[in-house]
Amino acid sequence: MGGLVISGGRVVDPASGMDATGDVAVVDGKIAAVGTGLGSGERTIDATGLVVAPGFIDLHAHGQSIPADRMQAFDGVTTTLDLEAGVLPVASWYRRWAERGRVLNYGAAANWAFARIGAMTGSNAESSLEAFGNAMRDRRWIDNVASDTEVAGILDRLSIGLNEGGIGIGILNAYAPGAGVQELTAVCQLAKAHEVPTFTHVAYMSRVDPESAVEAYIRLIGYAGATGAHMHICHFNSSSKTDTERCAALIKKAQAQGLPITVEAYPYGTGSTVLAAAFFSDPEFVARNGTGYDSVQRVTDGYRFRDREELLKAQAEEPSTLVLWHVLDVENNAHHRDLLDMSVLYPGGAIASDAMPWTLSNGSVYTGDAWPLPDDATSHPRSAGCFTRFIREWVRERRTVSLMEGIRKCALIPAEILSVSTPAMRNKGRLQPGADADIVAFDFETISDRATFSQMNRPSEGVKHLVVSGEMLITDGVMDVAARPGKPVRRPVGGA
Repeated sequence: MGGLVISGGRVVDPASGMDATGDVAVVDGKIAAVGTGLGSGERTIDATGLVVAPGFIDLHAHGQSIPADRMQAFDGVTTTLDLEAGVLPVASWYRRWAERGRVLNYGAAANWAFARIGAMTGSNAESSLEAFGNAMRDRRWIDNVASDTEVAGILDRLSIGLNEGGIGIGILNAYAPGAGVQELTAVCQLAKAHEVPTFTHVAYMSRVDPESAVEAYIRLIGYAGATGAHMHICHFNSSSKTDTERCAALIKKAQAQGLPITVEAYPYGTGSTVLAAAFFSDPEFVARNGTGYDSVQRVTDGYRFRDREELLKAQAEEPSTLVLWHVLDVENNAHHRDLLDMSVLYPGGAIASDAMPWTLSNGSVYTGDAWPLPDDATSHPRSAGCFTRFIREWVRERRTVSLMEGIRKCALIPAEILSVSTPAMRNKGRLQPGADADIVAFDFETISDRATFSQMNRPSEGVKHLVVSGEMLITDGVMDVAARPGKPVRRPVGGA
């Protein structure tokens, strides 16, 4: 038959339950057939000895650039979405990427934080890492309850973003903990009216009351129950920290009662964010988090802060600087490993990377075209190896879940989380006739993350072939650096 045929691989499709040797035929960007004896195509890839699966879908990726896409491609990702933060304005963001081209399929939610920044400070800056850091110098939008007029402005900006095709509403509540429950209830009501999810970084992450992670999850459960909005919990691991067991019990009970709540996690005990994050300046930071200031480490040079005074000074001088936050010591603490397992293996939960932008030693975000990435490019190992780490450790080495279930968590579950609200996702995350031809073929015996905290910019290994929107991006482990097959994932413009 015409087009592309991937032949003789172990075809694993969680949507149909198929796990058998077979062929996958691709025509005009879609899967045309799955079975045996499909013959050869205009191009045939021999996948003997490889797992052939739907490409991984990342719900939580902040890189959103050519270099970030390339690193994620070797992690098996074919669709990379920024939903926790999102973007604002939405239409211009999609337009710019359509003009420049993307390596992977891409999309974003409407950004509540920038709606708040605009409504409460008068700034009309477009969302970006630098603009976010600079906005944190003005604490009005971080600490203050919004007035009725300001809430109306926030909702108006978000409505425009949704009508421009935003995939949902990204709620960075932890970065604006002063936001009131009335405002957030109204935001969730808006999400429900548009039948889109919210993607929430919960307000609090401490293990002690008041303002504990438990309080934050109780609020989130309340929003789901009171408004009917689909509440998606971002990075359940880093939001719950050392109180994961108690938090997981709350979410499971809420889900059992039918509340529309979904969960994602990444397979690392170390988080990453901007230095200006409000929770770092909490006077009770050590007592509330169980970590010292030396748990906060600057990405570009590996420097660990010594005390609160030093950290606050750096916050004022370099708010956009990316830092690591070493919360769970999974290398040396068995209990911490168990807590991470609870998040990563949460039933029905997705794997999502929270991939960060790539930053050069001078502090600038790298958006260039060099491949491999520059030697001084740093980020977080999850930006390069999230999904391959999960498959290697939790599926192959420890066998905590089957390969079928592992791929479900990396591909089908993320697609299903979005399928009700975003028609473009209904044909992703599966290997079936009519589905989008986003396909990964990997060597199950060698697939592995290679990025470490000392060498972050090392691509993963084991992904031999990657098809994005029907086009070969990686062939025999080599990337076509000129390829730009990525397509936008976007809700219908106008909010239909």
